[in-house]
Amino acid sequence: MSGGKGRLIAVSNRVGPIRDTPQAGGLAVALVDALRERGGLWFGFGGKLAAHPREAVQLDSFEGLHTATIELNTADYHSYYNGHANGCLWPLFHFRPDLVHYRRDDYAAYLRINQRFADALAPLLQDDDILWIHDFHLIPLASMLRARGCRQRIGFYLHIPFPALDLLLTLPNHLELLQQLSAYDLIGVQTPVNLDRLHDCFTHLLGLPQDGNCWQTATHTLRTGVFPVGIDVETFEGFATQPRAVRTVNRMRAELRNRTQIIGVDRLDYAKGLLRRLEAYERFLEQHPRAHGRVEYLQLAPVSRGEVGAYQDFREQMERDAARINGRYSRYDWTPLRYLNSPLSRATLAALYRASAIGFVTPLRDGMNLVAKEYVAAQDPEDPGVLVLSLFAGAAHQMNAAVIANPYDSDAVADALETARVMPLAERRERHAELLKGLHDYDARRWQHDYLDVLSQNP
Repeated sequence: MSGGKGRLIAVSNRVGPIRDTPQAGGLAVALVDALRERGGLWFGFGGKLAAHPREAVQLDSFEGLHTATIELNTADYHSYYNGHANGCLWPLFHFRPDLVHYRRDDYAAYLRINQRFADALAPLLQDDDILWIHDFHLIPLASMLRARGCRQRIGFYLHIPFPALDLLLTLPNHLELLQQLSAYDLIGVQTPVNLDRLHDCFTHLLGLPQDGNCWQTATHTLRTGVFPVGIDVETFEGFATQPRAVRTVNRMRAELRNRTQIIGVDRLDYAKGLLRRLEAYERFLEQHPRAHGRVEYLQLAPVSRGEVGAYQDFREQMERDAARINGRYSRYDWTPLRYLNSPLSRATLAALYRASAIGFVTPLRDGMNLVAKEYVAAQDPEDPGVLVLSLFAGAAHQMNAAVIANPYDSDAVADALETARVMPLAERRERHAELLKGLHDYDARRWQHDYLDVLSQNP
């Protein structure tokens, strides 16, 4: 082993764009930055499904960045992605066991897709490579690579929350999942709370010997750690201040006619707390009649995982609740809620954030929540908006200067909205300055550096 001087092999369910990374945002920005520094490739599914997929790996490169993608079997992919990953693991890890649908056939497909990843990836590896595998879709991948003789350092990063022990016990194959995780050299999570839950499971369910954040398995030392995901702050600030964005902001503010715009931007997902958010906004309108005609709530919710039944039901409920609120409170010259499902570019979102006096981010459970961070980065420091943030977003651990609220308490969220609406300029500036400093101190580059530095070291 070369102590981390080899190539970086980034692995994720889908390979993101390498030609327009800033617009892709999130994971793509951090991985492309790491690959530019360290060399290597990004491996994963390329987006093409077939009844009889080609076995060959498709290689591509752009300005020194390299990708390797594979085709997948259509039926297996749907059972792997919509079935086990998003119909079972996603709700379980987001503390919704009532929505978990575990099927042995889906789990078998989940393993087959991971085996396909391992079969295609193993021949591409060099002895001194470092592998960085991302998220719940690929939990078994390290154990499968080890079974194929791969002895490289392999790290795993979980972008979503980790469940409490009692919740994990409801998963029929929970011991197998923990054994799969134990094949990694480093597991990274978003917050100390998630790390504690992971440790709980390793201790009580696997019985692994522990020394701080190190765990001794039969074959190696496994390390764990907290590595909060950041954003590319400068790029997002640039989106919000470019001439086109300035024109969008000025036009929107003119259309608002001095009304306070509240903005929420979320995938259409039950974990984002959207139904409770609408309930809290309706409560706000009930409790604060003086705000009628003075606020507008814009909720953007692009459709997510539309083939999963729970999401279809959720979308129908959102549409009913939005219609009820507008039917109850609208006036001929004022619509209190605008609800849109169309996706927008990050540059357009940055302009909308800057034009909005309140950022409304209240997930019921989130690994981090980068919308909260992007909202802050887009603000005008001289006249910034206020972030209303859920206690259960991973970002709340880092963003104490936001107005923190419990999304399960609609009255408390309504109070938080009113606090944000009437907050004096001096306090808004003070809170924003503290939040922005935190974004710069722990941005996307710091995240990937910290993680890869630990993964590269001998335990």
